Amino acid sequence: MPSKPRIVVALGGNALGNTLPEQMQAVKTTARIIVDLAASGLELILVHGNGPQVGIINNAMTDYANHIKSTSLTPLSVCVAMSQAYIGYDLQNSIHEEFLTRGIEPPPIATMLTQTRVDADDPAFQAPTKPIGTFMTQEEAREAAGERGWVVHEDAGRGFRRVVASPQPQEIIELNAIRAMVEDGSLVICCGGGGIPVIQQGCHLSGAVAVLDKDLAASLLADSLAADILLILTTVEKASLHYRQPDEQFLDQLTVSEAEIYAKAGHFAPGSMLPKIQAACSFVRNHPERRAIITLLDKAADALAGRTGTLIKEG
Repeated sequence: MPSKPRIVVALGGNALGNTLPEQMQAVKTTARIIVDLAASGLELILVHGNGPQVGIINNAMTDYANHIKSTSLTPLSVCVAMSQAYIGYDLQNSIHEEFLTRGIEPPPIATMLTQTRVDADDPAFQAPTKPIGTFMTQEEAREAAGERGWVVHEDAGRGFRRVVASPQPQEIIELNAIRAMVEDGSLVICCGGGGIPVIQQGCHLSGAVAVLDKDLAASLLADSLAADILLILTTVEKASLHYRQPDEQFLDQLTVSEAEIYAKAGHFAPGSMLPKIQAACSFVRNHPERRAIITLLDKAADALAGRTGTLIKEG
């Protein structure tokens, strides 16, 4: 029998919500869509973002350290690990329940706490740009920079925030475990928030002060698992040129070279559509049999059937 098409699905923030109650509701909708895809005969591996969640955890841990002076500040890498666990907990339970509700025997469903190796000399560490945590006054920011060594930037007139690096994912540490679970028939949830960022120091993996892009990590995972399709689910049905302008032009299909020309011209916003385009191009480049698709969460099945979304392939 032919093997099932292998698809790495990168779930955006709309799949998870911004608060715990929102997340519990959002994952029910996400679970229905994931089970639709699984029931149609696809082999799925799920990657998800963690932007609001890791920020909430980081804020809570920082407040605790501020009030209990004997407590050291929780490393950002540990906050990422916490976010992976509680998002995975909600996702795997909702997907399991959705299978049972339909009278379908669920496959094994598991969340893998995943570490992603980054390079210590990645230029991103020299120019941190990703804001995280609460807003601070200028005086609070000055104290945080002096006492904790934080890099702090003013944020669009709203106050000051800590900023951290977003280096390029280089290696999925738990790749072999993920592959073994997938090949054994499990539906695996992994690389949450792009993975726990770590730096190799001899035999030791040291947590990095960074947050990773989940789409770039999903691309690396999909490439490493020789997936057929990278499906990036976000808040728009298609990528576009002149986004939200009167002359907006939706893109049905792109080659890697076309996508890179548009990216160089500044059509895709950094921190938004640009990393999705970069992730898609990285996955399909030099692999004419692969496909990457960008679309809305609730249009996933239609996009896989070629009825919507932006398809990216090698020229």
